[in-house]
Amino acid sequence: MSECLPAGSKISASEISAARRHLFLCIGPDCCGEAEGQALWERLKTAVRELRIPVLRTKAACLRVCAGGPWLVIYPEGVWYGAMTPERLDRVLREHVVGGQPIAKWAAARTGCGD
Repeated sequence: MSECLPAGSKISASEISAARRHLFLCIGPDCCGEAEGQALWERLKTAVRELRIPVLRTKAACLRVCAGGPWLVIYPEGVWYGAMTPERLDRVLREHVVGGQPIAKWAAARTGCGD
């Protein structure tokens, strides 16, 4: 596999290779207010940097739930968390992303990808 990314890429091939999880955050506008979603996105970026968590993160405009957001989906486990707040995000990062233990009471759904 070639590890040549286009010039100007915001991420390196080594960062992609080092990632242990991929976090998708829906920032609205349908599932939540755009300001709320954008604020949570900024919190996610800051927390990942501060904690030095080896993850990929992707901002999404729609994960097709369209209510009860912001939504966070974590792969490879495929766990979907709704109604995310900064406090919930911090706990999910600590317990699920770093600790490897999804928070069952907040998991709204789970894909079969992590099986």
